[in-house]
Amino acid sequence: MDIAALSMVLNQNKVQEQAGLSVLKMAMGVATNQGDTIALLASETTKAMESSVQPNLGAMLDIQA
Repeated sequence: MDIAALSMVLNQNKVQEQAGLSVLKMAMGVATNQGDTIALLASETTKAMESSVQPNLGAMLDIQA
């Protein structure tokens, strides 16, 4: 194999590696967003369940000076 062909093959491999890394970074970003969304939904669901079990809890606050 001559030098020019070897150079082309190495450059193609480098481009493929960079494209793969870019795709992985995008997938990690999507996974992070999904994890944040799931955590938010879980906390909202927990609050809704707590208020449904004890609906009057925290509804009234008596303050005396």
